[in-house]
Amino acid sequence: MGQIELKNIRKSFGGIEVIKGIDLQINEGELVIFVGPSGCGKSTLLRLISGLVEASDGQILIDGDDVTGKPPAERELSMVFQSYALYPHKSVRKNLGFALTVSGMPKIEITQKVDEAAATLKLEDYLDRKPKALSGGQRQRVAIGRAIVREPRAFLFDEPLSNLDAALRVEMRLEIARLHQKLGATMVYVTHDQVEAMTLADKIVVLQAGQIEQVGSPLDLYRHPGNLFVAQFIGSPKMNVVDCTGKGSALSFANGNTSDIGRNAEGATKMGVRPEHMSLCDATDTKTAILSGQIDVMEHLGSDSFAYVNVPDVGLFTVRIVGHSDAGVGDTVGLHFASGDVHLFDASEKTIPA
Repeated sequence: MGQIELKNIRKSFGGIEVIKGIDLQINEGELVIFVGPSGCGKSTLLRLISGLVEASDGQILIDGDDVTGKPPAERELSMVFQSYALYPHKSVRKNLGFALTVSGMPKIEITQKVDEAAATLKLEDYLDRKPKALSGGQRQRVAIGRAIVREPRAFLFDEPLSNLDAALRVEMRLEIARLHQKLGATMVYVTHDQVEAMTLADKIVVLQAGQIEQVGSPLDLYRHPGNLFVAQFIGSPKMNVVDCTGKGSALSFANGNTSDIGRNAEGATKMGVRPEHMSLCDATDTKTAILSGQIDVMEHLGSDSFAYVNVPDVGLFTVRIVGHSDAGVGDTVGLHFASGDVHLFDASEKTIPA
């Protein structure tokens, strides 16, 4: 239970098409995350699935049933909002059981379901409190618990952690991961947070301008981005990308440097290398240094250091260094990276296969 299929889904507002013919299969039990820049349509797509927004064209199927024209109440989905949407005058217990009370479920069953959800989310000690007496993380757990008690076909999460501070986001991210493992339920989740997407998702859907750019597992998108947009959007810090000219297996850069990378580079106009796949070396070692430049900024974070290296006429590179580095601002350094870690893109910004 919980398979969702979108067939050529479109949505227009005032003559402007914001969702442009999306086809997507979400399998039972998957945790699928929609990511993309602001305005890409990820929240609109979630609301189309929920029924809060009506599709202009296409079909939405849940477990094979066409629910395109059905109201939200008949889709058997539960949505968790960014704003929690709790009733301030009701206790946690009554918030958790509100939908069940409205549906006419017997009180003894409501009590059982609420107690089970509270135990799952560690809310037993807060059942008699009002929302104002809870922390942000506790309120979000109540909002999730309210969705759990309904035993829906699938859970929909609309940026549920964006109102929380950094420490609480980490805590709640772990809670959601545990919850998914325990329930085995289908979950569709919208976020702009890279870390949430990479750590929680079974499958990531990258959206831009109302269209799907790529669908895949977190590691698949990280290792094999299909185009420049996905390459720069997935990964933090984002991929270093500079202009180049590819011919055969050789790359030429605007500063005159040429490097044979030992793989197909024909037609390449841009080269990308992730910060964690680059290292600093002696700038005079021509066998190791592919490019050389000067360190503009050094950031020391304890576990990692980041060097921002300016290569004249080529661009600024971010280099991630594990642990501490003795390199300093103003140092001239070489940049090394393995050919297997190079991503190449053609004039249409599509990935060039190795």
